[in-house]
Amino acid sequence: MRVGIACLVLAYVLSQFYRACLAVLSPVLKADLGATADDLASASGLWFLVFAVMQIPVGWALDRLGPRRTTAVLFAVGGAGAALFGLAQGPGTVRIAMALIGVGCSPVLMASYYIFARSYSPAVFGTLAGATLGIGSLGNIAGSLPLAWAVEAFGWRETMLALAAITLALAGVIAALVRDPAPLPEGPRGSVLDILKIPAMWAILPMMVVNYMPAAGLRGLWVGPYYTDVFGADAIGIGRVTLAMGMAMVLGNFAYGPLDRLLGSRKWVVFTGNLLALACLLGLFFWPAAGGWTTMLLLAGVGFFWCHLPDDHGAWPGVLSAASAGPRRDADEPVRHRQHRSGADGYRPHPYCADPQPGAGEQPAAHRAL
Repeated sequence: MRVGIACLVLAYVLSQFYRACLAVLSPVLKADLGATADDLASASGLWFLVFAVMQIPVGWALDRLGPRRTTAVLFAVGGAGAALFGLAQGPGTVRIAMALIGVGCSPVLMASYYIFARSYSPAVFGTLAGATLGIGSLGNIAGSLPLAWAVEAFGWRETMLALAAITLALAGVIAALVRDPAPLPEGPRGSVLDILKIPAMWAILPMMVVNYMPAAGLRGLWVGPYYTDVFGADAIGIGRVTLAMGMAMVLGNFAYGPLDRLLGSRKWVVFTGNLLALACLLGLFFWPAAGGWTTMLLLAGVGFFWCHLPDDHGAWPGVLSAASAGPRRDADEPVRHRQHRSGADGYRPHPYCADPQPGAGEQPAAHRAL
């Protein structure tokens, strides 16, 4: 199981790399393919759009086919997209390639979470999620200065074709080494509508919508044209800045995971992080031409303070546990995240697929759906 999880985490490193590589590649794609900032923005947007749309079929496939087959097949599609990128003759091909790569990267993180939820204690879910996101963010670092060096040494086409070969090989390794958790007993299944009926979900979902967008947008694309147009930076210069931002995102992912346990609150950790990230964005807005360490530190601050995805993801077990336990739990418990409490109701909280303890009644629809 651990070897399989390591393979999935390595695949997530590549997922982070692919979503962030366009910032460093923007000068060479402009020179060789005539790609404009609009072309690159649409290519990056397609990656995220396809990645998001794929989550529904990915969830279905994880439940019915398991993480091994789901990830191996789709990740191979991503490898084909990376090969197409390396052979691209125009911006249109780059857009198609990024869409295919988005398909390939779509199951990797959820497959890891699926295994964590089914195989480990709920108490360590946030820590495991944070470790996965933190290690995966090394792809952010690889897509910065190391990518710039590789492009300068070997060329961008050769670099992308080599990455395509690595991606396809890793898809094969995943197929061979990942082990699916034991299947759940047959029974009624819920739907996405069951999840949408949980009131606390509507407080968490908007936070998740906005928390990753600024850091991903700036690191994945915006910083490249920004440094080229405002400061005249080349690929190596862009690589240095994106390296700093990528390292800050790695540190942020590792920091947020245990902070809720150390400080006793997930809500206020996330709230404070959002305020500090907003302050960094306002600094970029009011001083766009500051340059030097000022701009680099502001970008790094956006990357660090907005990396509270581990805490956002860790909130879900509490929301589902509180929702499934019924009116005996006080209404604001999901917001306060007392998710790992068990007691007289006989219910053992567990993300995604909790099994009721004796006397707890039928398995909740929300858990079956998620």
